[in-house]
Amino acid sequence: MERVNTGIIGAVTGLFRRFRLAGGLAALSLFWLSMAACGKSAPNPTAALTAAPTETSARPTQSLTPFQPSPTARPLAAKVNGDAITLEQFQTELARYQAAVGTQLATEKQRRVLDDLIDQTLLAQAAVEQGYTLDETALQTRIDKLVSRLGGEQALAAWQAANGYSAESFRQDLARAIAAAWMRDQIAAGVPAAVEQVHARQVRHYNAEDAAEALTQLRSGADFAALAAQVDPIGKGDLGWFPRGYLLDKKLEEAAFSLQPGEYSDVIEASSGFHILQVIERDPAHLLEPDARLTLQYQALEAWLKDRRAQSDIQVLLP
Repeated sequence: MERVNTGIIGAVTGLFRRFRLAGGLAALSLFWLSMAACGKSAPNPTAALTAAPTETSARPTQSLTPFQPSPTARPLAAKVNGDAITLEQFQTELARYQAAVGTQLATEKQRRVLDDLIDQTLLAQAAVEQGYTLDETALQTRIDKLVSRLGGEQALAAWQAANGYSAESFRQDLARAIAAAWMRDQIAAGVPAAVEQVHARQVRHYNAEDAAEALTQLRSGADFAALAAQVDPIGKGDLGWFPRGYLLDKKLEEAAFSLQPGEYSDVIEASSGFHILQVIERDPAHLLEPDARLTLQYQALEAWLKDRRAQSDIQVLLP
């Protein structure tokens, strides 16, 4: 049975909306990761989203706004609760994306880039609302660490020039990304370490006739574990523990959570074949495996962004 693919593009910019952007945002992820991790090495892709800590304790007298309102005279790509995403920012991000992908961008991809900029702005705005601040000294400290890693100011300046950044726009975008990462971590931290889960196994066939025959054998008294081992000698049909929201096919998930230990389902037709499930154990508060928790954190972020968008005044000004 297939499970959710929870790959992450980067520790900050790759965590917005659908974790979908390669290209310019992926190029940025190295830098945002370096900044958000405060000099630590990159986290394992299956680590929890809270792996990129940001400062929260200091409340400096001088703070840096993660996003700077742009003069209305400048052409805009979008406005998010009154904060501007300039056309220049959008076009530069498109250029970074295109340079990495190596193809012309369709309208759908253009909207994808804008959506990620909007999501990052929404997260940064929420961070400020919750009292998050980042002062110029802390921001400069992160940049200094990156300069040290890269081998000098000239190396950073060369990267900025190659990716359409000025020193000022780099600082502004970095500040916004750090604030957004902080807010992302607050959302991820709301996912508990232990939730209701089931431990299940399956008999899976790729045609309806074999699955029906297996169900007949089970109803005639055949042992489920032995039958599962015949079909799957290596894994013996064991699906392990999983929470709600983890399986790709919701019909299989609904069936699993409707069963009590020892019970098995009817034949369930899914995109991956014909399944008969048996629940081995249930636990109302079972510790999540790292990839399962990451999946639930991703879903929490998606839900938060959907709700935040619904509550926000977002004006897309592109033709």
